[in-house]
Amino acid sequence: MAPHANDSEGNASGIQMNGTATSAPADFKVLSPNVHYTDDTVTSKYTYRTTDVELLGGNMVATPKETVYDFKTDRTVGKVGLMLVGWGGNNGSTVTAGILANRNKMTWETREGPREANYYGSVVMSSTVKLGTNAKTGGDVNVPLHSLVPMVHPNDLAIGGWDINDMDIASAMDRAQVLEPTLKMMVRKQTSAMKPLPSIYYPDFIAANQGDRANNLIPGQQACMEHVEHIRKDIRDFKAAQGLDKVIVLWTANTERFSDLIAGVNDTAENLMASIAAGHSEVSPSTIFAVASILENVPFINGSPQNTFVPGCIQLAEQRGAFIGGDDFKSGQTKMKSALVDFLVNAGIKLTSIASYNHLGNNDGKNLSSHKQFRSKEISKTNVVDDMVAANHILYKEGEHPDHTVVIKYMPAVGDNKRALDEYYGEIFMGGHQTISIFNVCEDSLLASPLIIDLAIIAELMTRIQWRKHGEEEWKQFHSVLSVLSFMLKAPLVPTGTPVVNALAKQRAALVNILRACVGLDPENDMTLEHKLF
Repeated sequence: MAPHANDSEGNASGIQMNGTATSAPADFKVLSPNVHYTDDTVTSKYTYRTTDVELLGGNMVATPKETVYDFKTDRTVGKVGLMLVGWGGNNGSTVTAGILANRNKMTWETREGPREANYYGSVVMSSTVKLGTNAKTGGDVNVPLHSLVPMVHPNDLAIGGWDINDMDIASAMDRAQVLEPTLKMMVRKQTSAMKPLPSIYYPDFIAANQGDRANNLIPGQQACMEHVEHIRKDIRDFKAAQGLDKVIVLWTANTERFSDLIAGVNDTAENLMASIAAGHSEVSPSTIFAVASILENVPFINGSPQNTFVPGCIQLAEQRGAFIGGDDFKSGQTKMKSALVDFLVNAGIKLTSIASYNHLGNNDGKNLSSHKQFRSKEISKTNVVDDMVAANHILYKEGEHPDHTVVIKYMPAVGDNKRALDEYYGEIFMGGHQTISIFNVCEDSLLASPLIIDLAIIAELMTRIQWRKHGEEEWKQFHSVLSVLSFMLKAPLVPTGTPVVNALAKQRAALVNILRACVGLDPENDMTLEHKLF
């Protein structure tokens, strides 16, 4: 009996053994007394091993620690919908067309020849993980990440959402200038019938240059409970009309300015709700969408860099047991940075300067040409190296940090083909220096769209996983703040008091190993002692 229950058409699953991919679906069963399968669930007993470190008399004492957990994963995925805030933007229109193209197995002509629909760039759909080793040959056996546990297939997602502009999704694709004309024509019949729901618009939170788009609005330009209830009703109506079991809401709209954190206004759940009712000027549209989603017990993910999740919003999610995740899609330049800095620091090279320059011509760039909105993006992009620097006290003494600057300029001519230029300057052996320069042309929306898919799939999965300490009776869900989503996000939101991890390899390992734990498998082990001990 396979641990995954959803293998829709178009699912390019397969098992890879010794470098040879087979066409067989990646069904497997874990043979272990610690794993139990039923038609409805997979239950595992998992030993979590960590190391406690104490400072005693000037010496560090490391003590191995074991905690035994039970995990239970519901194998029934059900029908899932994805509602996008900013559906008519570059990301929203692109991901919609991509899902339709994959669902219908489309191929289209380009100047470089025929192309076919795929989910490249999605860690869930297009990456593999090592399941184990072949007992006969000793070679690795790799399976698609999405085959580890039951997950919704993106082809099966129902898509909808809101936008401050009334353009249908077909016209929005033309405006975005991202996709090939041939592909747009192939999905035009479906996308021309898709029209965003009216959204909320508080002019102070996004750049003034966005005002000419705002023609599809819910009445009112400040926070109010009427807006919360309107969004809640939209979610319920979409769920009912599509016959859905679950809905995920994701913000892919414009970057907002940061909200001021004010005691008595947004510091607690009670104060935040009172501030919404009073129409306080520091309650943002994205926070309204988050609150509405939380009250509907619908996972809400923030794909932009603003501080949507003010303390009161996080507290409300925790009180309600609703899932939230954020902030800001990690697609091109920042993903490269979180991988390269991790590599260099772990190689013992002391980075002293990181300079990142961007110019882009899409509407995101236009919005970010306003200083307040740029400041939100600057914060999410500059904090990405902090944990990697803090982890190496040999290179960086207390208080030391590389100089780090981020510049973004709006250049309409380059459109969605963002130019990202980075220079990494560091100290090496005996006073020497190394400079690494990277010129990265990022097709912005084609990198961000797979992240939207990944975030939705993993968020939905977390609604079906429960855990408990072995021996306890009561099952619990994961913490409301889904830090497991951090691989896809520049500024990962984590529970209060929890360290932030930005290193890309650690983020992926955390995701993969949690999924392995759900089917009773230990973390991936690359020691390969069987090949080293003779």
